[in-house]
Amino acid sequence: MSQRSTEVTLEKPSASHPVDDVLELRKPHEMIVMMPRSARVTLTGRRIYSALLQIAQTRLVALPGMPAADFMFEAPLAAILRTTGSSGSERTAAKKYLIEMRSLEVDWESTAPGDGVKWRGFSMLSEVALELRRGENWVSWSYPPTIMAALREPQRWARIDLDVLAKLGSYTAVALYEICARYRENPSGVTSRKPVAWWVDALSNGPGAERREWRKFKNERVKDAVAEINAETDLDIDLIEHKQGRVITEVQFAVRKKRQAAPARPASGEPVDATLVLRAETLGIREIKLEGLLKEFGDERVRSQIDVLERRAANKTLRTIDNAFSYLRSLLRNETPVQESPPEPTSAPDATPAPPAPRTAGPAASMEGSSYLREQIQAMKQEVAALSPVQLKRWVDQALQDLARKGALNAVISRRAAQGDVLHGLLGSAVVYAYADATYGPDWKVDRQLFDAP
Repeated sequence: MSQRSTEVTLEKPSASHPVDDVLELRKPHEMIVMMPRSARVTLTGRRIYSALLQIAQTRLVALPGMPAADFMFEAPLAAILRTTGSSGSERTAAKKYLIEMRSLEVDWESTAPGDGVKWRGFSMLSEVALELRRGENWVSWSYPPTIMAALREPQRWARIDLDVLAKLGSYTAVALYEICARYRENPSGVTSRKPVAWWVDALSNGPGAERREWRKFKNERVKDAVAEINAETDLDIDLIEHKQGRVITEVQFAVRKKRQAAPARPASGEPVDATLVLRAETLGIREIKLEGLLKEFGDERVRSQIDVLERRAANKTLRTIDNAFSYLRSLLRNETPVQESPPEPTSAPDATPAPPAPRTAGPAASMEGSSYLREQIQAMKQEVAALSPVQLKRWVDQALQDLARKGALNAVISRRAAQGDVLHGLLGSAVVYAYADATYGPDWKVDRQLFDAP
C-alpha cells in the first residue's frame, strides 16, 4: 500500500462513542449541505463519497503533517461498498460513479444562518483511478486542498455514523439526516430556519433547474424521509413549517436524540464490527477469510494482531508483505498467551540491567517469529507492566513519537493513550519495543546461542 443560529456543541470521540466501534465521519460543517450543479448525484454515489471521506480522514489524522497536493488515498472497492451497505452487484455502477465524481461539480453550504455558500463549483474529487491488484479492484483518489485541510482539522463538525447512513434508503433521507445530525446536541432542539427553495435544493440530488414546488416535494420525498430517519436512526425529527398568510415560506426541523439508540441490524452471518472488516480489507484480507480467523481466535486477538500487521505494513523500510492473510494467520498461531503471574519488580533507574537470560532456540530457528523472540517480548511486557506511572509515561511518549514518525499514529491510538489504555494493540507493542530497545539495546531480540553455538 502506498503512503500516502445557536452554535452546535462539538462532539469529540469519547468513551460513549468510541471511534473504533463505529465507522464515524467528523464531517465539517462546510460540507454538510451538498448541492449538485452539473449533474445528478445518486444515493449510492453519495454513500460512496461519505465512505471515501471517512477513510481519508482516518489516514490524514495518522499522518504527522499535511501531505503533498498530489497525495492519493486508496482502498479496495469491495471494502468501500461494504461500508456503504451496497452489494457486490453494484460494483459496476460504483465504478461509473467514481469516475463521474472527478467532473461532477457541487456547491457546499453551511447550515448556519447567513453563512450561504462556502465553496462554489468544487469537483467532488480531484483525481480518481481504478486498478486491479491481485484480482481485486482498488480505488485511488485525491481531493482539492481546501477539502483536505477541512477533513484533517475540522473546526466545527457533525458526527456522522456511516452504519446509520447505510440503513437509509433514499437520497433525501441521507441528506436530511446529515443536516439534522449537526443539531443533535443543539440546546434549541431545532435546525436553522431556511426558505423552502433552500430545502428543496439541499435535499435534492439534481441541479437547481430541476427544483420541485415545496408542496409536491414534501409529499413525494420529505414525509417518507422523516419517517425513515425516525425508524432507522438515533434521531427523532419533526417538520416545522412557517407561513406568511396561507403560503409556506420557511421550514425547519425539530431534532431530538432518542433515549435509546436505534436497534442494531439483525445478525445475518456478517461480522458485528464493520470497522475491523474495513481495516482487514484495506490490508488485502477478504471478509470471508477474516471470519474464519475470528471464529478460530476470537475478536480481541484478531484485532490485536491486525494492529501489529498495520504497523508492519506501514514500515516502508521492510519488504512488502505478499500475502497479508497468511501473515496475520501466522501472527495469531505464534502468539504467546499473556501470563497471569505477577511481574517481577524492575531494576532501579540508575542501574544498568543485564538482558534477560537467553532461552534455548534451535540454530535453524528464525529470529523474527521464533519462540525465543516471543518469550523475550513477553518478558519485556511484564517489565513494562511493573513500571510506575511516571516511568511508563516516558515510554508511552516515546512510542507515540515512533508511531508518528512511521505514519502509523491515528485517532484510535491517540484516544487509547489519552485514556491510559497503553499496553494493548499497536500502541502496547510500540511501548514494549521502545522500552526494550532503550533499556537493553537493539540486540535484546537476538538469541545469542545462535551465534555462540559451536
